[in-house]
Amino acid sequence: MTKPIPDKAEVAIEFPEKLYIGTFERNARFDAHFDDAGIAVALRQSGSAETRKTVRMHFHDLLFAEILGELAKSAGELPPAHEAHREALGKAAEQLYLSLSRSRFDDLSTLKPEDEVRLLHILE
Repeated sequence: MTKPIPDKAEVAIEFPEKLYIGTFERNARFDAHFDDAGIAVALRQSGSAETRKTVRMHFHDLLFAEILGELAKSAGELPPAHEAHREALGKAAEQLYLSLSRSRFDDLSTLKPEDEVRLLHILE
């Protein structure tokens, strides 16, 4: 299911002899979901043949996990201009964590102590 892009995305694909650059703004749409092999993301700009464009990316799970880890390491370095986005990013990360953990937390008797602590912090 596609959704409107709430902000802006810029894509650059660089080859030895070519450079492709595209911008997707609020009138464009996106789709992101898990599939059997990882994470699929698509950005779509509709319109005339001159303005229509689509970018599709697919990341296997372990690469996406590494990307999230690198983002976590640099989150503390966000400049003040990004301060307004911290809450939205944090809520989305929490939602992803809860969704990934849901099956582990279905039977609370199997929680490990560190999962109990994590769940308590999330629920606060």
